[in-house]
Amino acid sequence: MDKGDPNANIAAYEERITELEAKLTVLAASVEMSSMRATGDKWKDWGERYGLVIAWIVMILILGAFKPVEMFAWNSYASMLGSNAMIVVLTLALIIPLTTGDFDLSVASVMGLSSMLIAVLNVKLGYPIAGAMLVALMAGAMVGAVNAFFILYFGVHSLIVTLGTGYFINGLILWIADSGTIAGVSMGLVKAVILTRFLGIPIGFYYALILTGIIWYVFQHTSMGRRLLFVGRGREVARLSGVNVNKVRAGALIAASTIAAFAGVLYTGMRGAADPSSALAFLLPAFAAAFLGFTAIYPGRFNAPGAFVAVFFLSTGIMGLNFLGVDSFVQNLFYGGGLVVAVSISQLIRGRKPMD
Repeated sequence: MDKGDPNANIAAYEERITELEAKLTVLAASVEMSSMRATGDKWKDWGERYGLVIAWIVMILILGAFKPVEMFAWNSYASMLGSNAMIVVLTLALIIPLTTGDFDLSVASVMGLSSMLIAVLNVKLGYPIAGAMLVALMAGAMVGAVNAFFILYFGVHSLIVTLGTGYFINGLILWIADSGTIAGVSMGLVKAVILTRFLGIPIGFYYALILTGIIWYVFQHTSMGRRLLFVGRGREVARLSGVNVNKVRAGALIAASTIAAFAGVLYTGMRGAADPSSALAFLLPAFAAAFLGFTAIYPGRFNAPGAFVAVFFLSTGIMGLNFLGVDSFVQNLFYGGGLVVAVSISQLIRGRKPMD
């Protein structure tokens, strides 16, 4: 090219400009594609987080199409929210050891023991209701300590230990209660759980809501919550990183049993009585809600808001089936089938990536 030829210089310049424009076009297209992928990922993440909430709303609308008077009445939901408060608390108890990789099958039995201790101490022995509640909570903590001892000291799997502990507690409850129901628990507890209402909802619901907020805060914003998650993701790695794994697991088991005992307090206040066997029926709903909540709000980890939503998603389904006059055995089908379907939908949203 002749440097002195102005036309040749202009042609070369225009050629470079054309090449630069082509590169800018390719770059712009690449940025646009990246933005579209990011937007798609954002919507996928949003759908994964709040899919259960959306499914809850859709279920209400579908059931309401068949039973609009019952399903769209505030009183139905006010009663449902209050009557399931102890299941929320029991589910929250479960997710603490589940986060560290331990299963606690004794929580429902601890709930029953707590309820029976309150009834025996208050009704038969004349203890003040506050003192009876304190003894029940302490008994729950002791059960958790026993579970932790056998699991950690002897190295027995948590499923085996807590299954055995649960059966032992059931026998203890039958012995304490003389295999009968004890009624007449202090009205002070009944008023504090079910008779006092706010916005038409029994106050017991708000206890469960506050506890959900506390556990959410601990899991998301404290070093304790991070250690729980760290231990659940890899105990050996956590140990090598300086985390006292046994201490964390023991604390989780003790906390779970203590919170389960609190569920027993709410259960007693709801009924004003205690019987030796009904608490066991809540183990399946609590586990179903815990694992269903694993797929929502903070997918891939056990979390308090997800568990809270899951309990009432399942409870709404049961309430709707009852309004439709469906036989009671369908409840178990709903709890089990709903869990499998919800987890499957969540996995499809995640692109069938394995859960951590």
